[in-house]
Amino acid sequence: MNWLHAAAFGAVQGVTEFLPISSSAHLRIASALTGWHAPGRGFTAATQLGAEAAVLVYFRRDIGAMARAWGRSLVRPAARADPDARLGWSIALGSVPIGVLGPSLHDTIAPAFHDLRFVALGLIVLGMLLAVADHWARGDRAAPEPRLRDTVLIGLAQTLALVPGASRTGGSLAAALFAGYGRVAAVRYSLLLAVPAVLGSGAYGLVRGAAAHSGGYAPGAVATALFAAAVAGAVGHAALTWFMRFIRGHTFGGFMVYRTAAGFLLLALLAAGSLPVMA
Repeated sequence: MNWLHAAAFGAVQGVTEFLPISSSAHLRIASALTGWHAPGRGFTAATQLGAEAAVLVYFRRDIGAMARAWGRSLVRPAARADPDARLGWSIALGSVPIGVLGPSLHDTIAPAFHDLRFVALGLIVLGMLLAVADHWARGDRAAPEPRLRDTVLIGLAQTLALVPGASRTGGSLAAALFAGYGRVAAVRYSLLLAVPAVLGSGAYGLVRGAAAHSGGYAPGAVATALFAAAVAGAVGHAALTWFMRFIRGHTFGGFMVYRTAAGFLLLALLAAGSLPVMA
């Protein structure tokens, strides 16, 4: 992969990683539209980790407070009443479904990600689901106390990341809205919940990608992947900053219209033979 392609794929990853529009779908569509080879597992993992660095930077105070409170709660039972500790336990529990299902189903589901028909359907179906969930949203209502039922349901919804075109953020976001979170609180919770999943998925992708290359990654491939990760992180931070400001005064309606329209347009292009079915 050359530097231009690396920069383009890194930018696409950064823009779409945190918006409820599916980064995997856009990477596949970008590959099909340009005719460029789709990013490999190791390259994609690197850009995911680069983009996730933006979350770690943006929510650094929240993550720091949560980590400290959660650590105290491990040795002091009384500290488990701290809201930050409870949030930490909720994130840990909510990460279990994707942590179990991700590695076990990855190889089974992975081929579907190359089929743009599945990508289009994922865009449309989750777009409609989010439209319904957004109708339930309660403005800027703060996150309620984490309840076991809601934690499990939101964690299960995050596994929609395994469905082509669905979106990790979109799935957990919809479930959080149904659970009574306001829009801003739902976005914050879904992004914090994604941290363990993305870090784990990125590390897993790097290991699997290296295993696929008997001699390890070539120096040039490592350099372009690191460059793409840096682009993804910088663009991702800008996109996340904009998104958190935008959602304070707007609904998710525009994203839902975009997802649905993009899905139907993709189906039309595939039906017309303008794009190959397998990206």
